[in-house]
Amino acid sequence: MTMLQTSEGLIELVGDAIATNEIKKDDRILQSNGWFGTMYDNKNGNIRLAEVEGFFTEIGSVYAHDIVAAQKDGVWRPIKYTDKQDKARGLNKGLFG
Repeated sequence: MTMLQTSEGLIELVGDAIATNEIKKDDRILQSNGWFGTMYDNKNGNIRLAEVEGFFTEIGSVYAHDIVAAQKDGVWRPIKYTDKQDKARGLNKGLFG
C-alpha cells in the first residue's frame, strides 16, 4: 500500500501497477504535479488527451510519463512506465528538479 499526497488530500494506491496504455477513456488520472484529470482518448503512446483540473479545467495533451496513478474500477493504481517513459522522467527530473 502506498499513499500519495494530492491537491485533494491523500489517496491510496492499491494493487499491481498498470501501463499507461491500459488507461482508457473516462478513467481518472493523477499527474506528477498533483493535478487530477479525466482521460479523453483510448490511444496508446507517450502523449495522451485528457481534461486536466489544474488552475483552470482544460483539455489538452498530457505526457504519459507525467501520469503517476490511474483510477480503474474505483481503485487507484500505480503506473508502470516503459523504458522510454522512464528515460523521459529522468531527463525531466534532471532539468526541473
